[in-house]
Amino acid sequence: MNRIRAAAVLAVLCGVAAAHAETTGLQVTLSPYAGGAFWDQLHKLDDSFMFGGRAGLAFSPWFGVEGTYGIGLTGLSAGGDMRVNHIGADAVFSLAPGRRLVPYVAGGWAQLEFDPDAGDTQTLNGWEAGLGVRWMLRDAIGLRLDARDVLVERDPDAKWLHDIFVTAGLHFALGGVVRDTDGDGVTDGKDRCEGTPAGVMVDATGCPTDSDRDGVWDGLDQCPGTPRGARVDAKGCPVDSDGDGVPDGPDNCGDTPRGATVDAAGCPSDADADGVWDGLDQCASTPRGAVVNELGCPIDSDRDGVYDGLDRCPATPEDVRVDAAGCPIEVNEKETQLLDTGMIRLSNINFETAKADLRPESFAALDEVGKILTQWPQLQIEIGGHTDSYGDEAYNRDLSRRRAQAVLDHLRGKFPDLGESQYTVKGYGEAQPVADNATRDGRTLNRRVEFKVLNTETLKKEVERRKLLRKP
Repeated sequence: MNRIRAAAVLAVLCGVAAAHAETTGLQVTLSPYAGGAFWDQLHKLDDSFMFGGRAGLAFSPWFGVEGTYGIGLTGLSAGGDMRVNHIGADAVFSLAPGRRLVPYVAGGWAQLEFDPDAGDTQTLNGWEAGLGVRWMLRDAIGLRLDARDVLVERDPDAKWLHDIFVTAGLHFALGGVVRDTDGDGVTDGKDRCEGTPAGVMVDATGCPTDSDRDGVWDGLDQCPGTPRGARVDAKGCPVDSDGDGVPDGPDNCGDTPRGATVDAAGCPSDADADGVWDGLDQCASTPRGAVVNELGCPIDSDRDGVYDGLDRCPATPEDVRVDAAGCPIEVNEKETQLLDTGMIRLSNINFETAKADLRPESFAALDEVGKILTQWPQLQIEIGGHTDSYGDEAYNRDLSRRRAQAVLDHLRGKFPDLGESQYTVKGYGEAQPVADNATRDGRTLNRRVEFKVLNTETLKKEVERRKLLRKP
């Protein structure tokens, strides 16, 4: 009895599935199967494999009749083999027709024919009762699980014997009709929304779907991806009154000027905060604070290269060089030397004797150079140290390198904006004299520090650019 209880629980649990198309009306059913036979102990047979088939006639979704023929191949406990033929005729009652998983109960007449290898054949008649489930894969094809108890009586005075057959197989339905009055692909028995208009997409229950929830059913909706909350026309397409690409409804700024760039909420953006909307702004990268015209382009009234609003000296005369704030700056002798020769040469930088320690009287000249170099962040500068010919050549080369490094360290300490990768140092020692080392004045000139531009093409381009900025 435990086996039949387990089979009953399985069938009941499987019977709660959602509706699925299944043929209805008069139809022929065929069910080949295979499974196991669990024989009553009084038979003294081994539990065994069995196979066979069932053929039936379904008169309605609820009721039909079915015939069974199966073969069980087993062995006797005392030795030898036995073939058992199972014949049955049953009434079949479907408990939930029209569903994907259809539970059923069956019962009727049964006969078992025991045919041993040695000995006489014995035929026992009785009854059978069972339950099962059909799992419809398609309208007329499915899987079938079945468990039944076959009760036979060996003789009038004997106890009834219970043989349990548990099988699985296929189920085929031949004939029958699947009706779909509104032509939506869902049969009438499962259609919860009959009368669906032609062309409308429906769900498994036959009810129209509206994927984007715009009030226009899928299938009729010509714009199926409408954003949630957007207003649509009769075709299901979003309405965009201001033409900014954000449909009415989600658009929080419904009167955006045509051509303006907007955010996800439909509101115009102004990336450079100049008061002219992106999309209409023809100069989209205007510096913050600059005064612009109606096109969003900055104005430079005095043509000094610094925009109005940022220009602290707005009335600068033409051809006057200005600093970053738009105010005139004086080009001194050292910067002129840089522009003309690509190098600044200092012969008045003094160090402690035979050391790389700067003397305080050198600071003013170095600071003047530092102020100039901060205005040229795009230049690559080599700081070269040079000595006179007094002393060992290798010693002089090392000393000049250390002195060049001391100059760079001083400038970086005083002007932290000088780029780390912008400067290199090199010690030339006595290798490149600019005067005669045989004279005192010559040796003084040879003890020098030079700031040499390495990327001279960049210097030339920048010089030309600054000239253009000073001209109308």
